[in-house]
Amino acid sequence: MIQITAQMRVFLCMQTVDFRKGIDSLAAVCRNYLDMDPMDGAVFVFRNRNRTGLRLLTYDGQGFWLCSKRLSKGKFRWWPTSEEAVKSSILPRDLLTLIWNGNPAKAEFSEEW
Repeated sequence: MIQITAQMRVFLCMQTVDFRKGIDSLAAVCRNYLDMDPMDGAVFVFRNRNRTGLRLLTYDGQGFWLCSKRLSKGKFRWWPTSEEAVKSSILPRDLLTLIWNGNPAKAEFSEEW
């Protein structure tokens, strides 16, 4: 089990990804497409074309974690839109909102410390 903490760095891959890809292929997307090292401890979030699933890839020092969430009904409503960006950085609290199919842009949070 991974724990999402306030100190984690979270990056969204703006391009949709084929969910038949496994850990090695998603790590290659991080290296080649996002130009980042997948072993640096950040959480990388990928979305499928149908907007029904998310995949999280992270490295914990011993190995990779690949977590998947597929909605049984509906689609993920929120995803940042930027035609030029390859990746987008979000706060860990926004990731938790996204996982529960919420809209981080409209969520009300207390002030950051």
